[in-house]
Amino acid sequence: MPDADDRVVPVEILGQRYPIRSALDDSYVAELASYVDGKIRSAAQATPTSDMVRVAVLAALNIADEYFRARDTERDRQHLLSARVVGLERLLDDALNA
Repeated sequence: MPDADDRVVPVEILGQRYPIRSALDDSYVAELASYVDGKIRSAAQATPTSDMVRVAVLAALNIADEYFRARDTERDRQHLLSARVVGLERLLDDALNA
C-alpha cells in the first residue's frame, strides 16, 4: 500500500516516460532518472547491440561498480579517521599524565 506522502513523479529515460511513485523530492527523483539515463546511453554507445535489456544490465553494473568503489573509499576514510582519533586520544592522555 503506498505511503500517504508518496506521489507520482514522471521521469524520462531513453525517451520512455515512467511514473515513479516516491516520497522523495521531485527534483531529486528527476536527477536520479537523468543519471540513469546518461549511464544507459553511455552503455548503449559502448556496446554494439540493440538488446536494451543487455544495455540496461551493463548500465546497472556500472552504477553498482561506482557505488561499491564509493562505499569502499568511504569505509577506508572512516578507518583512517578512527585511527587518527585514537592517536589524538593517546597524545592527550600522555599530555594530561605528564
